[in-house]
Amino acid sequence: MSAPAVRTHALSRSFKGRQAVDGVSMTVPARSVYGFLGRNGAGKTTTLKMLLGLLKPTSGSAALFGVDVGKDRLAAARKVGALLEAHGFYGNLSGGENLDLTRALLGLKRAELDRVLDVVEMRAHGDRRVADYSLGMRQRLGIARAMLGAPPLLVLDEPTNGLDPDGIADMRQFLRALPERTGATILVSSHLLGEIEQTATHVGILSEGRLVVEGELAALKATLAPELFIDADDLERADALARARGFSVLRTAEGLTARLAPRDDARAAAAALNRALVEAGIAVFSIAHKARSLEGIYRDASKQGAF
Repeated sequence: MSAPAVRTHALSRSFKGRQAVDGVSMTVPARSVYGFLGRNGAGKTTTLKMLLGLLKPTSGSAALFGVDVGKDRLAAARKVGALLEAHGFYGNLSGGENLDLTRALLGLKRAELDRVLDVVEMRAHGDRRVADYSLGMRQRLGIARAMLGAPPLLVLDEPTNGLDPDGIADMRQFLRALPERTGATILVSSHLLGEIEQTATHVGILSEGRLVVEGELAALKATLAPELFIDADDLERADALARARGFSVLRTAEGLTARLAPRDDARAAAAALNRALVEAGIAVFSIAHKARSLEGIYRDASKQGAF
């Protein structure tokens, strides 16, 4: 059985007595798109820097494809390419010239430039000055630089930061297709739940330096309790009736969200609740099953006191 792309054991890092990362044990399967989620300041970037060998952990360990980062940093570095927040490009040079500087440092053949520019769909812009690039083009150029030498793992820290809606959609589609196109594993950190939900196959949620949820996204969604959205003319009475029938209820200005037990049949529960509301003389404008989502996983972790 092959080693996972990333495996950490009780990985921790403190700064002047403050615990930034606290006992993180995470597993990133090979050829997955792993969404690393958490609020700003949760410890995501610190964790990534330890994976890349840029920071030494206070305790614990990290391995990339079975290579221990602490014991053989150089061998581990050959397994990974990274895009962190700072691009570090020379604006007066072209995209291709910027990449060529890194290519030469890595001792790679010039054909590698064309390969990575093709993968990120930037071949036509390789001769343009980086100063004239849009933010989305700079992000793609950063990913191209991370891909030089075809590392089996790409670590991308907030790759959609600052992009407009069209740029975010393009980046999402690009990242989702990368494992199939290149065979690489993608570890992407973000605080944007919606983007990760549409991109990732697996997720890990970090809170105050601790990994509180991890797993395959589809399997995690399957564990969520089904929810019903209810809009009616008397939300106060509808709320009381739903609670009396064993639902947990969240009330907003738009209506009610009634949560069932995890194994309840949502269709049968919706029909029974609708019938009870009508029999009580409450006019029901709508009642619908809410799709399971990554937001629900995040919210459940929050209610358990993780956040």
